[in-house]
Amino acid sequence: MSSLPLPAPGSPRQHGLDTLRAAAILLVFAYHYQVFVSGTPTFGWLSGIGWTGVDLFFVLSGYLIANQLMGGMKRGGRLSLPRFYGRRLLRTLPNFYVVLALYWLFPQVMGGREPPPLWRFLSFTQNIALTPGTAFSHAWSLCIEEQFYLVLPAALMLGAALQQRRRTLAWSLIGVLTLAAILWRDHLWRLYGTQNPSLGYYPQLYYGSLARLDEFLPGVAVALLKHGHADLWAALMQRAKTLLAIGVAASLGMLTLMLHFYYIDDYGYGHAMSSWGYSALAWSFGLMVLAALAPRGPMARVRVPGANALARWSYALYLTHKPIAYALLKPLAALGLMRGSGGTVPVIAAACLLGGWLLYRRVELPFLALRDRWIPSHFVDASRATTADPRSPQHA
Repeated sequence: MSSLPLPAPGSPRQHGLDTLRAAAILLVFAYHYQVFVSGTPTFGWLSGIGWTGVDLFFVLSGYLIANQLMGGMKRGGRLSLPRFYGRRLLRTLPNFYVVLALYWLFPQVMGGREPPPLWRFLSFTQNIALTPGTAFSHAWSLCIEEQFYLVLPAALMLGAALQQRRRTLAWSLIGVLTLAAILWRDHLWRLYGTQNPSLGYYPQLYYGSLARLDEFLPGVAVALLKHGHADLWAALMQRAKTLLAIGVAASLGMLTLMLHFYYIDDYGYGHAMSSWGYSALAWSFGLMVLAALAPRGPMARVRVPGANALARWSYALYLTHKPIAYALLKPLAALGLMRGSGGTVPVIAAACLLGGWLLYRRVELPFLALRDRWIPSHFVDASRATTADPRSPQHA
């Protein structure tokens, strides 16, 4: 999942991005509920494609952090890498360390399985050649996100230093990296696509950094449109309904393809969905992000009940929902509520919401306050470049 950027204190939230972020965590919950609790598609087709919630988080992260950095640099701010990484660590580590400590202190309660070595978590390399089913395995997406954050600021600073033709260079780099990821996944599929997924497909492709980092690029592209092509951006923002229609059609189309052709019974993982499908899915979500940003569009104007809260708690919810669900299985079974019964859904969902809210309130918010007091901006000249877009809704 993602430790996405949060809005500046007191700034209004963007309802469209809140809706997407809430949808992402609900998709992940639906998928994990099927895999780790019920063993059946409890939420119908959403259970089958719920894993794509992580892909949506990647796209949102790409936009939110690129938007903050590009916006500040455009306003003349001088990006400080120590400040950037300091803010990132204070955003990411407190929640992560609390949950990691619980896995080490109470392994049987939290999942009952052997975790990778501790240094893999501390270095955010746990996703590399990760064996499926190990304890705290869902932290793999956080590792990829942190690896992305390691690269993006330096790339933006290099682009700013080059000055000439930097927009052309940026678009070319986005295209080349996307194509490279497709070709790499194609290669990995030929090696592992029809074998036991635990032996190669998941460790090398699904969890692999080089196979998934391109999914941040659609979000970066949206930020580049916004800050590098003002006239085109203004024109697009006037076509909110068209953007939404295209984004919904593209996203539903890709989700349908993933549902039917990502994994094929008695065959393995589909070639097309494994090679270019991940990229196409991410770009369809990028269209949704673009539609969500149109200030007069339906997504920006409609406040979906509960989306704001789910968006704010999403990082904490992502980290805690699996161990909470696992910990409740035996107590619920003792009460006669078995894994596949519908009665477990509201209990486990409520417990996951409570656990995520507690982590958010008791750990995340206090450290965010410290971060904003100690390191108020990514930029040396904070008066010229604020940390976040005043309308930005999310976690950075």
